[in-house]
Amino acid sequence: MTIVELRQYTLRPGARDTLIELFEREFVTGQEAAGITVGGRFRDLDDPDRFVWLRSFPDMTERARALRAFYYGPVWQAHRDAANATMLDSDDVLLLRGPGFTVPDGAGQVVATVCHPWDTTAFAGHVERRLRPEAVAGTPPLALHRTEHAENDFPALPVRTGEDVLVWFTVGDAPPLPDLSAHLKAAPQRLHLSPVS
Repeated sequence: MTIVELRQYTLRPGARDTLIELFEREFVTGQEAAGITVGGRFRDLDDPDRFVWLRSFPDMTERARALRAFYYGPVWQAHRDAANATMLDSDDVLLLRGPGFTVPDGAGQVVATVCHPWDTTAFAGHVERRLRPEAVAGTPPLALHRTEHAENDFPALPVRTGEDVLVWFTVGDAPPLPDLSAHLKAAPQRLHLSPVS
């Protein structure tokens, strides 16, 4: 299991493709050179001004080192003003522990499900039993993630705190969820996503 950031950016109207072009051209290889694994990158199908992406690190110590290397390094310094000009909010970030998620070749829509269970451990078992591929026909392997509660040791980039979540990804049209209301503090959030590349 690795440390994973699920990042949801709210962008200025019409700026998403500008950020995606810059991100794909400069920030994927720039982050990888700093030791960051860049995962799935997505257009939110329900919000034309939202960009969603994941990145991962072997552990929290390596996360702090890699983020310092990237954000104080030449790639971000050269392009940060252009990137920041596209953004209204880049602080909607869940710090998670899990396998990360890279879009399989040829995948269409991806659905990310975010749940706030009363009991994260019990609910994770419920998800693995009820929603795993063998239980739901046509669903690929889940990438199940849980909140990482370690202190954010790179405070220049805020993360959401004070909540326990489970997040998983499915490819294609995600099947309807069973009634989970007894297990959850609020209705699940489902992000309908289109892979960038």
